[in-house]
Amino acid sequence: MEESTPIKPPRRPLAYVIVASFLLGSFSGSAFGVLFAISLNEKHYPWREAVPVVESAPPVSAEDRQVIDAVREVSPSVVSIIVSKDVSKLYNSTGVFPFEFFGFGPPEMPEPQQGGKRQIGGGTGFVISADGLILTNRHVVADAEADYEAATSDGRVLPATVVAVDAILDIAILKVEAQDLPVAPLGESSKLEAGETVIAIGNALSEYSNSVTKGVVSGINRRVIAGGGFGEAEVIEEAIQTDAAINPGNSGGPLVDLRGEVVGVNTAVNRSGQSIGFAIPIDAAKVVIDSYKTQGRIVRPWLGVRYVMLTRESARANGLSVDAGALVVGGGSGDGAAVLPGSPAEAAGIKAGDVLLDIDGAPLGEDRPLASAIARKRAGDTVSIRLLRETNELVVRATLTELPLTP
Repeated sequence: MEESTPIKPPRRPLAYVIVASFLLGSFSGSAFGVLFAISLNEKHYPWREAVPVVESAPPVSAEDRQVIDAVREVSPSVVSIIVSKDVSKLYNSTGVFPFEFFGFGPPEMPEPQQGGKRQIGGGTGFVISADGLILTNRHVVADAEADYEAATSDGRVLPATVVAVDAILDIAILKVEAQDLPVAPLGESSKLEAGETVIAIGNALSEYSNSVTKGVVSGINRRVIAGGGFGEAEVIEEAIQTDAAINPGNSGGPLVDLRGEVVGVNTAVNRSGQSIGFAIPIDAAKVVIDSYKTQGRIVRPWLGVRYVMLTRESARANGLSVDAGALVVGGGSGDGAAVLPGSPAEAAGIKAGDVLLDIDGAPLGEDRPLASAIARKRAGDTVSIRLLRETNELVVRATLTELPLTP
């Protein structure tokens, strides 16, 4: 009988099967567990938020980029005006504060017995020459007994001297001892259109320097009578109306277009409405700036008539054959003469009752009053004036002279 040889069992294949089965079972179980947990989380725990996906910030819009660039262009030239005064002079003999500051002032006034110099208010200005000339509003620096400083964008606080005030516009020029200051680029307000985007930069509430607000040009050629806490009243001809927020402390700051150019000087707000602010057109301010830079003082041209601007209704009421123009009429302060003695108007032969129709061919009307037309000229200029006298039209020529301090 033959002896059989025992068959040897395979060693490795069985081990491979066991290991593979174990790994496959573990992976399947893990995958099922994860899927079950996700399903359970969504169905039974809805308050659990999914992990947010981090995305890159959306790109800045083209208009926002223009605003940012415009602010970067002008902001270095904007200064905060600091108004300080001996507080004992703020009170009368009874210790009562006698007046309210226009557009600025600290929230709580110190007691009279404290004495000493305190900051009592502020405003805004912007640099118009590298050697330290600053443009601001006249009402910001109206207190002759106060001291003024200009805080620049780079952190310096410089003593400021009032070197000129305008007799017509609410504008003043300050001087600080500095060199190489960044100068604000000046644009052309005559090119502004309603709806155009503008930016106001200023020392809002006399606390937040170089604050930026954005809006649009709400209207142009507005005639505004603005008053302040000192009892004064200013007539702003051809004012720019804007809904860019102009807060107390913004007075004297620049109104800027998207080209990064100053088109106005922020001046007043109408508190009866919402977001109704006004700025002096920079074209009118340029006359003041040029006058000071060339002559060392503000020289205003003068015609020398008292007048009222006609409307259609007032022209009809006076039996006139025209609907617009400047009616030369007496009244007001002084001797009340319609044509002032010794004036360019008298020399040109203008008489009471004349209606001035245009200056150098540009018609006069509610949107272009006589004062604005003359303000754009210079002392020494000879202008052609078309006028209506009774039923006849005449053309006269007048050589403008410098506005006297007390015409």
